[in-house]
Amino acid sequence: MTKILVAYFSASGITERAAKTLAEAANADVYEIKPAVAYTAADLNWLDKNSRSTIEMQNYTSRPEIIEDNAQIEQYDTIFLGFPIWWYLAPTIVNTFLEKYDFSNKNIIIFATSGGSGFGKTIDNLKSSVSSSAKITEGKILSRNVTVGELKEWIKTVL
Repeated sequence: MTKILVAYFSASGITERAAKTLAEAANADVYEIKPAVAYTAADLNWLDKNSRSTIEMQNYTSRPEIIEDNAQIEQYDTIFLGFPIWWYLAPTIVNTFLEKYDFSNKNIIIFATSGGSGFGKTIDNLKSSVSSSAKITEGKILSRNVTVGELKEWIKTVL
């Protein structure tokens, strides 16, 4: 039987709710990717060229620091990795997380929340942060009202 982890980054709580619903549907453990410095509303203002999120996303090599929790990645076969879509990509803090742990031979299925955009070049951007033996699969954009039942059906198609 596959041991599953739902790891997520959530700046405003929307992705967190989706991740916890997914974890319930998959009977999975949950891990929150926590920034060392929390994002404020001003940091997330994508209309402000000087906001923290805008500056980070303009520099794809940016690696915001995360709180050093032990995610124990080695215990899992499959990792559902969730985040909000920022500028058609995963926030660079997700790359920080991927680069902190060994994802060799892991199955990583991404999911996201979004105000309307798709995954864009997210997969290509994340692949450079993991071992070549890790498999990253584009999953699903989840709505804020996604249900356990809907996610159980989706999980059947990706596992």
